[in-house]
Amino acid sequence: MFIPSLDLSDSSQSSLYSSIGYIGSAVLKNVTLETIKLLIDQTGSTFYWAPATTLEEATQLWDAGIYKVIFPASIYATLKSDLQDIPEDRIALSTSVDASFSTNGLFDTSAVIVKVDTSLQQLLDQKVFIETAQQWIKTLLPEGGAKRIVIELQGNASLEAIESLQKLGIDTLVDCSQLTTDMKPETNKLNIGEAFMASATTDRPDGLYATLVVDELNNALGLVYSSKQSVAESIRTGQGVFQSRARGLWYKGATSGATQTLKRLGFDCDSDALRFVVEQHGAGFCHLNTRNCFGADTGLSALQKTLQDRKVNAPQGSYTARLFNDPQLLRSKIMEEAEELCDATNKNDIAWEAADLIYFALTKCVSAGVTLADVEKNLDKKARKITRRAGNAKPKWSTPTTSTTPATSGTPPAATNGRIQMQKYSLDSISQEKQAELLLRPIIDSQEITSRVTPIMKDVRERGDKALIDLTRKFDRVELSTPTIKAPFPPELMQLDPKTKAAIDQAYSNIYKFHDAQMDRETLVVETMPGVVCSRFARPIERVGLYVPGGTAVLPSTTLMLGIPAKVAGCSEIVIATPPRADGSVVPEVMYVAHKVGATHIVLAGGAQAVAAMAYGTETVPKVDKICGPGNQYVTAAKMLAQNDTSCLVSIDMPAGPSEVLVIADKTCNPAYVAADLLSQAEHGADSQVVLLGVDLTDDELTAIEDQVHNQAIQLPRVDIIRQSIPKSYSLRVKTLEQATEFSNKYAPEHLILHIDNAKDLVQHITNAGSVFVGAYSPESMGDYASGTNHTLPTYGYSRMYSGVNTLTFVKHITSQELTAEGLDKLGDSVMQLAAIEGLDAHRNAVAIRVADIRK
Repeated sequence: MFIPSLDLSDSSQSSLYSSIGYIGSAVLKNVTLETIKLLIDQTGSTFYWAPATTLEEATQLWDAGIYKVIFPASIYATLKSDLQDIPEDRIALSTSVDASFSTNGLFDTSAVIVKVDTSLQQLLDQKVFIETAQQWIKTLLPEGGAKRIVIELQGNASLEAIESLQKLGIDTLVDCSQLTTDMKPETNKLNIGEAFMASATTDRPDGLYATLVVDELNNALGLVYSSKQSVAESIRTGQGVFQSRARGLWYKGATSGATQTLKRLGFDCDSDALRFVVEQHGAGFCHLNTRNCFGADTGLSALQKTLQDRKVNAPQGSYTARLFNDPQLLRSKIMEEAEELCDATNKNDIAWEAADLIYFALTKCVSAGVTLADVEKNLDKKARKITRRAGNAKPKWSTPTTSTTPATSGTPPAATNGRIQMQKYSLDSISQEKQAELLLRPIIDSQEITSRVTPIMKDVRERGDKALIDLTRKFDRVELSTPTIKAPFPPELMQLDPKTKAAIDQAYSNIYKFHDAQMDRETLVVETMPGVVCSRFARPIERVGLYVPGGTAVLPSTTLMLGIPAKVAGCSEIVIATPPRADGSVVPEVMYVAHKVGATHIVLAGGAQAVAAMAYGTETVPKVDKICGPGNQYVTAAKMLAQNDTSCLVSIDMPAGPSEVLVIADKTCNPAYVAADLLSQAEHGADSQVVLLGVDLTDDELTAIEDQVHNQAIQLPRVDIIRQSIPKSYSLRVKTLEQATEFSNKYAPEHLILHIDNAKDLVQHITNAGSVFVGAYSPESMGDYASGTNHTLPTYGYSRMYSGVNTLTFVKHITSQELTAEGLDKLGDSVMQLAAIEGLDAHRNAVAIRVADIRK
């Protein structure tokens, strides 16, 4: 078969990463450990080969996940004794064809790449080389499996070369600059699917290939047939595409919704049967709505499916539902079952206790969205490592104990009874250092995030719409024909029920009214001295991009909060980017708001690729001058990168971090209201920041709030998220309102809620906050949706220097000055003096030449 040669320093080849990952082995060039790790994470493949010249370099590559390390033959001769403990299957050589070529010294490696400086026919005519190569290939590896000879031909490879060499049992190396996923490749390019299938054989009259479809755990789903065209289409789309003997190309799940995401494909040992490894979606592979065509799942696959179903549709009161909703109980059961497995001695007991442990461990995995396939990927990565740690147990597990219960020194003390509770502090009993620590937010590893975002933005900048379509297919699993919808938007795409439409219209009216009042419509004119008039006037930013998170979520509120001030400001081009739904459409609520605010384009993309499209522009996405809107850490990183790219010339609204709220409550507060406001932010995400400042509260008063937090939380659908965010949040008791105000201003929260007596009087003392919610009847939810203020606010302490999104976010101010002859005469001497002091004579002369005429 053919083996691609992929240059990681060539950005033009990045669009082929996923396609190359499907077909297994690939030789990497110009690698770094960082690019290798990113590639393996992106494609999930651990079958890459990479070159090295030293043992240290090779060890780093193996530990990073490289399958085979390629040594030049001359280097290998000097390292042979150092590599004797390395499995042969992990070593390959590179050499060239000359008179001295032989199999001597090659038998303890698994593959050899041979560079030839001749044509295909001239190579085939070298009978000694061909016979020597075939003799070496026949020698199997000690662990089983064939050895491989890979030929790197001079010039461009061809399908003829791949087929001819395959008949001899020899592989062909093809540079990725010669490969494409296009079904009708340009001159000197090979379609990856056709190149892959050039090694296939079949004895069927119709030329089709038997194909076994399996899931990520290698469980058989069904038997189908493939053609060269269907394989090429499957690689191009990243989906399961096969050949129906009756209907032609068969896009699996196109009508039923039971689609397949392609993971890997390969041949059997004789190259006459294919295996497709896929992630099966929907009801299953079989037309009978079962997961496979051979009967019900059993074992681990069946358990995983059951747990995944229970997570969504667990019967009320079921034990599995309780495990999902009580992480501390789940933790305790995992530790209990691990101890029982360790104590088991006979075969049956060990199998029984292992099954129990696997059940609870898999429940933990499913709760976090981790699949058995994810676990296997990590096992494969670990298996690639050559260096091994000592493997000693941590001290708390290596110390002998006579206790019959597992050690619990790492257990959070507040969670032993499953209670959802914040940490508690008192200002008068903590140090200044601890106070400073409480003001901090969690550190975000921006370097790691930036390393993932940068190649995505580069890809969109260079390939435009094609990159957007490819990335949407990869990240959102949605196949688009075009990434943009242009106004006017079809009415049938924004049909709403009357109740929803009325709610949006009410919110629109309030938000518009408040933001319209913010607009600078009058020119500021100041005569600074007789004859010198200075002015300032507002002008809209012409082209703005608005990022609306979503996909399966419905977020008309964010579209309102961003679109209305842009409309009020008079922006001539409003581009809204939002992830598409599974069918490639936009939720009608967002489409309706986009229509109301006068959006000109909707970009069907999310994440860093959406930001890049608006920042740089594509064939269908206009380049914008400013990008606004919330998003996850990857969206934020993309916005920051775009703003710092001077060739891009785009600004952003503000940096962003996790959502946060700070509540100040005194003895007059309603504990249920306070708890509800804390939970409204805690449900956003596990990293949400929730702070309660209790002003002179007694133990009983604080406990009343804590009880409400727990009791309300366990009734909420997003309780699993709250169980992670609330224990990392805290309450801080202070003696006076002045202390609370001082701490709040230092913390600079996104949302500040005042549950205090005479709350309105405190507002004048607030210096840092994104938005303030005054009094018991002003929940944060009102500002999120419909009171009129904006909900796109600075987080992470940035309210010290940033405002939330408002009408002025979408305008810039221009100044002007007009001087009469009298004004120039009176001010000219001061300007000439200052210019002379700074040594800027041309500046001085521009005034002097005019003053001289005035004073003649």
